[in-house]
Amino acid sequence: MGSPLQDRSRAFGALILATGIPALVGAGLPGTDVTASITGLRSAKGQILACMTARPDAFPGCTNDPAARRLVVPATTAAPLNFGQVPEGRYAIALIHDENGNGRLDKRLMIPREGFGFSKDAPVMMGPPRFDSAAFPVGAQTEHLTIRMRYLL
Repeated sequence: MGSPLQDRSRAFGALILATGIPALVGAGLPGTDVTASITGLRSAKGQILACMTARPDAFPGCTNDPAARRLVVPATTAAPLNFGQVPEGRYAIALIHDENGNGRLDKRLMIPREGFGFSKDAPVMMGPPRFDSAAFPVGAQTEHLTIRMRYLL
């Protein structure tokens, strides 16, 4: 046991050490930058609705995922979609070209009337792709994807 002054010095030293180590090893950093470019837009009308999720049960609409990243950008923009800093993990992105600006994917007889796209150009069969088909890893390196917009009607 030391004097009260020595005890306070040790406590102060421990506090400095505890707050300094995370900065040195990178703990507490917000994550890695994720961006995406869109190809194949058929018009500059409306807006692009984008969502990125790490939860398979929330894909493709990002429903019930409070941690999902959602973006709404004008379809006229040529700038990449910037999802910001995200933690390491597996994510999937879904896009809608909302040409009439009503905030949803319009359909006719269950067939999408507006454009859609998915990360990894995931194949579309009788409905949207599964999360695993569109999922991509996010690690320590910046992640940039190119997503092709598709139109059925």
